[in-house]
Amino acid sequence: GRAKAVDHGQWPNVYKPGGSDGMTFVAKSGLPDRTKPFTVLGIESSCDDTGAAVIRSDGIILGESLASQQEIHEEFGGIVPGLARDAHMEKIDGVVEEALRNAGMESVDDVDAIGVTVGPGLEICLRVGCNKAKELAIEHNKPFVGIHHLEAHILMARLPQASADSDDPESLFAIPATSETHESFRAMEFPFLALLVSGGHCQLLKCMGIGRYSIIGGTMDDSLGEAFDKTARLLGLPVGGGGGPAVEKLARDGDPTAVQLPIPLRNRRDCDFSYAGLKTAVMKKADDLRQERGLERIDDLSYEDKANIAASFQNNAIKHIEQRLGYAMTMMEEEGIRTLAVVGGVAANLELRTRLDAMCASREAAWDMFVPPPRLCTDQGSMSAWAAVERIMEGSSDEAEGHEVFARFPFSFQE
Repeated sequence: GRAKAVDHGQWPNVYKPGGSDGMTFVAKSGLPDRTKPFTVLGIESSCDDTGAAVIRSDGIILGESLASQQEIHEEFGGIVPGLARDAHMEKIDGVVEEALRNAGMESVDDVDAIGVTVGPGLEICLRVGCNKAKELAIEHNKPFVGIHHLEAHILMARLPQASADSDDPESLFAIPATSETHESFRAMEFPFLALLVSGGHCQLLKCMGIGRYSIIGGTMDDSLGEAFDKTARLLGLPVGGGGGPAVEKLARDGDPTAVQLPIPLRNRRDCDFSYAGLKTAVMKKADDLRQERGLERIDDLSYEDKANIAASFQNNAIKHIEQRLGYAMTMMEEEGIRTLAVVGGVAANLELRTRLDAMCASREAAWDMFVPPPRLCTDQGSMSAWAAVERIMEGSSDEAEGHEVFARFPFSFQE
């Protein structure tokens, strides 16, 4: 098997803001004055929540707004793209206005640049946010940055505010001022290893710089987030707010060894992931329990049985992560890299964070681990705004006029 969403030269559109060498950035729509802190309006509409935020280039989030679609999709057990698009269209103007108002700004004229997620994601949803951002950038003559959704998740780990020690400047990585840019700080510096776990993606990446990522492992079928969602639906849990939080909550009351489940790919020594087999095994074990209990439906299982299934699934799903991550850490240690960023929506899972933190501490030479606060792991406007800050500080911006969105948007292959 081969990991999905990895560029092997087969994709017509790949993300490479630094050009063919990865380091030649171009300011296609200009740049704000970077010799002093500047502000960016970020817009996010890649899936089911409409987000906007204003962030300053020193990492301070000035104002945010987020419109959740949880109640809209709850009854369907998953995201309905058409309904998501319509909700984005209904909320986008108000969300942008509220983010500006919360930042103490009167209009888009008061921000210095605009960033918006352009892929990957649901194309009809991406288009709502992208069209709004293009309209505002052109109307107000602002630099425009098309944001890669996965890069935005990764870069949230570098946000100074995301560091537990952000109040201590000595704990942050300083980027010295130049003749063109002000001094700035990051929670962590390149290069580092990133574990990206979300509703649609599960990847291990060597992160070398802005726009420069080498994928060393990816999922061959389901992502971890999808496996959580499907397990939640199997157990009849509410999934409007995401299956992950529902399974995690139920698992706290269960025995993680009560249900015998396989650890995916345990005999394969590489960094790829697979959750389809574990998902199928959970379904079979749940149905076996149903028959054993003489019940008509899996949903009729007792709370204890469901909690045990949830805990056993979560335990083995994380064991799979630990095993693949262990191989990746060994590879990175050979290159002198001992820093891990855990990012994406599933990074909000406390059990995952706790176990990976222990794993980092137990290495022969301990690793440093960086995880954004839970609210900054999930999709929101700040991630688009901060990713735009990072691109702008490199001297990179895009043309707003005619900018497209991309349902599939893999990182360009990097050695």
